[in-house]
Amino acid sequence: MDNDELTQFLKGYFALSDLNKLPDKYEGDKIFSSPVIGVAKGDDPIFQKYKEIIGLEHLTPLELWIEEGFERVIASNLRIISIVFPFSDKIRTESKNVKKYLQVTLPAEIYCVGRNYATAFQIETCRQVIEYFKRYNYKTVAGMLSDSYSLILKKSYYSSWSERHIAFATGLGTFSLHEGLITEIGCNIRLASVVTDAPLEVTPRKSEDPYANCLYYSKGTCRICEFRCPANAIDEKGHNKVRCQEYIHRIERKMLTRIDSILKPQNRRINWKVRPTSYPVGCAFCQFDVPCMDRNPKNNK
Repeated sequence: MDNDELTQFLKGYFALSDLNKLPDKYEGDKIFSSPVIGVAKGDDPIFQKYKEIIGLEHLTPLELWIEEGFERVIASNLRIISIVFPFSDKIRTESKNVKKYLQVTLPAEIYCVGRNYATAFQIETCRQVIEYFKRYNYKTVAGMLSDSYSLILKKSYYSSWSERHIAFATGLGTFSLHEGLITEIGCNIRLASVVTDAPLEVTPRKSEDPYANCLYYSKGTCRICEFRCPANAIDEKGHNKVRCQEYIHRIERKMLTRIDSILKPQNRRINWKVRPTSYPVGCAFCQFDVPCMDRNPKNNK
């Protein structure tokens, strides 16, 4: 078993799964294009550092493993696999043409639906990866499927298993002014991850600088995501999560009145308590029509 075999398995699943399709109203087009993976070692010191950066509640891979009920193993025997789900070109094209106005600005409808449907596909992808490794007699746990996973609301929002930070640890990209992860195929993505005892090859980080791919942090230029944000939740100090979430909730209420019949309900844990059913549709203005939307802008000549 190697990384390429897993990548090919995922590419096949992305191509064939009905969960990776928009409703008939949008001609059944794909939500996501082909995936990319990164792999980290279970004893990478960065996972312990995340308890300082994110919060003490953030789990290390070994802690997640044990929380799932598996026997304690040597951390170095674990591998953490992060999966990048890039939104399709059609969703990106239609979304970048939506402009910011003074009043409440809604994202492209196709993005709202894609973002809403994305969660079910991410969850099922994790389940498929777990079954894939089970065929080879390896154990696997997914952060988003674990009962130990929760969003945590204190002074700000964070989670007990941050998919963005896991992706950074596996070398898939670095953070940005808008706090999204800029990968080699851009920041307009979703993420999922699993922890396994399968001996996959580690993919090293290209930089230990957590903001290396962001033009603002690396060169003092750009800030286009700031100007794209209709909530004024981004400035030179970074991303205001509370203001961002408040605006997203406004979008959700408006989109629910427009396309409620096709949206999928979800139940989220916040502070380890299941909250009432919601219909998340996202926003992502800061990820569309920006230099890092579909590439690493630092690679431009």
